[in-house]
Amino acid sequence: MSDALRPMSRPRLYEQVIERLREYVAHSRLRAGDRLPAERELAQRLGVSRASVKQAIVVLEVQGLVETRHGGGSFLVRDTLDVEPVEQLVARRRRLPDVLEAREAIETKLAELAAERRTPEDLDELEAALAHMRAEIEAGGHGVEGDRRFHAAVTAAARSALLAEFMRSISDQITESRTESLRQPGRPRRSLRQHQAIFDAISRGEPARAAAAMRRHVRTVAKVRLLDWDPDEDA
Repeated sequence: MSDALRPMSRPRLYEQVIERLREYVAHSRLRAGDRLPAERELAQRLGVSRASVKQAIVVLEVQGLVETRHGGGSFLVRDTLDVEPVEQLVARRRRLPDVLEAREAIETKLAELAAERRTPEDLDELEAALAHMRAEIEAGGHGVEGDRRFHAAVTAAARSALLAEFMRSISDQITESRTESLRQPGRPRRSLRQHQAIFDAISRGEPARAAAAMRRHVRTVAKVRLLDWDPDEDA
């Protein structure tokens, strides 16, 4: 049977609030660092509940577009509120736990093997990746490319063709999890420190320590606002 007459989906109310906020920011020419109106004011002006406004703000926080300061309100992180479609966000939230579980299982073993099998050339590549990530962060970025290079170098140093193939098979999902993690406030510098700890263990040839450092890192990657968000809260 054709699904052409399937039930029509209705936008969640907070999605409509997000769209109005996007229009407001554009028309008011707000820029990064500017403060949005208070939740109570937004609820009154939009004719919706504060719960709907709060959920809209949470979605904007999840996407790294807004920063909420305790007792200080919500501030723009970028010059626009060009949001990712909520359905894409929901889909990523559903698959992220499985991706993180796979990363912990595979990358912990890769770090252990890298500590046993690394060559001087591998250590040079790991150091270069750390330097690249540090430079990205100091320039105001999130360090995404340096992070990618570091984990690729760990995989290469492990010299396990099958594990490397597993990593390639989920590379797109790993990129998603990396981007999601590194846009958390304060996360890039914390990630850099954790990468340094992984490198130190690998360079010293300490497999157990390298595995433990990688496990701690991937568990930090798993701590993202997206997984605390309930997309149906406003339904």
